[in-house]
Amino acid sequence: MTARRAGAAVRLTARLLALGLAAWLGGCALLAEPGRVAPGTPQAAVVQYLGPPTARYPAAGGAGERLQYTYQPAGQRVFNIDLDAQGRVARVEQALSEALFPERIRPDHWTRADVLREYGPPARVVGVHNFDGDIWLWRYADGPVWRLLHIDIDRSGVVRGWSSGDEPLPDVPDTR
Repeated sequence: MTARRAGAAVRLTARLLALGLAAWLGGCALLAEPGRVAPGTPQAAVVQYLGPPTARYPAAGGAGERLQYTYQPAGQRVFNIDLDAQGRVARVEQALSEALFPERIRPDHWTRADVLREYGPPARVVGVHNFDGDIWLWRYADGPVWRLLHIDIDRSGVVRGWSSGDEPLPDVPDTR
C-alpha cells in the first residue's frame, strides 16, 4: 500500500469514526426527553438526566418548585416539571398544547410573570401599531402544522389577549 493510499484510508476511518460518534451522541441526547420523567423522581435525578433547567419558578401553591425546560426560540416545546414540597416530581407537562391555551391563559388577570412561569421566554417579541404593548410569540407544533402562540401584554405588564395561528414558513425554491 502506498503512503498516499494509507493516508486516505486513515482519513476515511477517522471520518467514519467521527460520524459514528456524532450519531451515538445524538442518540443519547434524544434519550434525555423531559416527557419521560416519571412522577416521584427526585429533583437531583431529573437534573442529572436532563441537565440544568432553563428556568426555575416557585410552585403555584407555594410548596415546591417548577423546573422549566424550553426549546424556544428554534424548538416547539416547553416542558414544565412540577416538584412537590419534598422535591419529587408531581407532574410533567408539555405546556405548548393548543388544547390547554383556553383554560390556562387568563386575559386581564395574568401578568408577565405568569406568562413566563407557564411558557418561559418567548421565541420573539413584536410590536403592532394598534396595540400599546408587546406581542410575545412561541413556536409550537399541532401535529405536522407549525403554529405560533401570540400573547398580548400591555405596557403595564398585564395580559390583554391571546391568539394562535399558523407559522409562516419561507418558500422552498424549486430546484428542478
